Amino acid sequence: MKILARQLTLDLYNCETNRLSNVEEIKEMFKGAVGSEPQLAAKVLDEGHFSIIGAFSEGHIALHVYKDLRYVAVDIFTCIESEEPEELAKVIRQFFRPDKIKSTFLKRGDFGLEREIKPKIKVRVAPLRRVKNAGAKVVKKLVRRN
Repeated sequence: MKILARQLTLDLYNCETNRLSNVEEIKEMFKGAVGSEPQLAAKVLDEGHFSIIGAFSEGHIALHVYKDLRYVAVDIFTCIESEEPEELAKVIRQFFRPDKIKSTFLKRGDFGLEREIKPKIKVRVAPLRRVKNAGAKVVKKLVRRN
């Protein structure tokens, strides 16, 4: 079934703090990821939160950065069926280097069956985060036994 567009949303948790402050560096990453020259708008919403929106010929990217929380919310919308938002997401993940990622993929303009509308959600956890979580669970169980 032909679809009109694809949308990928990313929640990036525990990103590297040195990547969350420089708006100009993030804009340069956008330009390299998109390939064409995107029209970018950046706005500081408060001291710990800013957003960058980039429009380009194949779609748009919206990014909200919460420096204090080390969290980045990303929306990637591509309006060409052959365009893959996962490639842009890969560049963004490599730039921010999060510990945990939650991604949701939507087919926009999919006029298929209603049961096909449900989004696909994936959660990825960095290997180091898994080790920390496992260690915390072991310690918790040992404390309960004593």
